Amino acid sequence: MGMFKSAEEFETVIVGFFNLIGETPVIADKLLKSKMIIRFIYTDPDLVVVVDCSGDKAETRAHDTETKAIVEMSMSADVAHRFWFGMVNLTKALTRKEMVAKGPIPKVLKLLPAIKPSYAMYPQYLEANGYGQYNITKSYTPPAG
Repeated sequence: MGMFKSAEEFETVIVGFFNLIGETPVIADKLLKSKMIIRFIYTDPDLVVVVDCSGDKAETRAHDTETKAIVEMSMSADVAHRFWFGMVNLTKALTRKEMVAKGPIPKVLKLLPAIKPSYAMYPQYLEANGYGQYNITKSYTPPAG
């Protein structure tokens, strides 16, 4: 069992956070310019989430298995959780198969600078929404060197 108690709880956390990102102009404007549609396939607990940036506004849809995605990203919920703290290097995670991506990976990598401000937002989001117990930065010490 991973960090999250249930798929419902993880869904509330991650969909709420994606909605926050979609409402944050400094991030959302760049994501919307990409016109990307990304399907996230999470395990432990299992959840599918589509982030659709192809329209005028970023949309997040849980359980959407119908929309044709440009990119599919598969990972455990715990890896995703650590990613949003800025603790997972995407390139290394892809190499180690902690994350598996299907689609134009260079386009995904180009979005990393756009989402960088979200790393500081995630712990604040967790605290503000009653999920402070999941704030792993409280006890995190970056590796030396």
